[in-house]
Amino acid sequence: MALVRLLPSWVVLMTLVGCAGPDPASGYLEDPEALARGESVFTGTCSGYCHGMNVTIADVPNLFDCTWIHGGSNRDIYTTIANGVAGTRMVAFGGRLPDGDEDIWKIIAFLKSEASGC
Repeated sequence: MALVRLLPSWVVLMTLVGCAGPDPASGYLEDPEALARGESVFTGTCSGYCHGMNVTIADVPNLFDCTWIHGGSNRDIYTTIANGVAGTRMVAFGGRLPDGDEDIWKIIAFLKSEASGC
């Protein structure tokens, strides 16, 4: 009987997990135009204020060393960029980039393509 009561909750949970959709960053790793776009947006937005190709500011993490403070999966990185990090200078960029959130996925692909030693 308990299983019958839990079934609707399980169905809802699996539906929500399925709604997450594919991870576009993985596909962009093989797309030179997407990587160039990711680099361009990163350079103009991210490295223009805090992150650079080489860390020069002590409180800003290096994004090319494969150490991710808030999770290293593409989805974790997406969430960090989209929502920002409370109590830090990392502001939310979700819905704020020129080509929308697709630019976030392209930035992630660029970061992953440039990371060394991962």
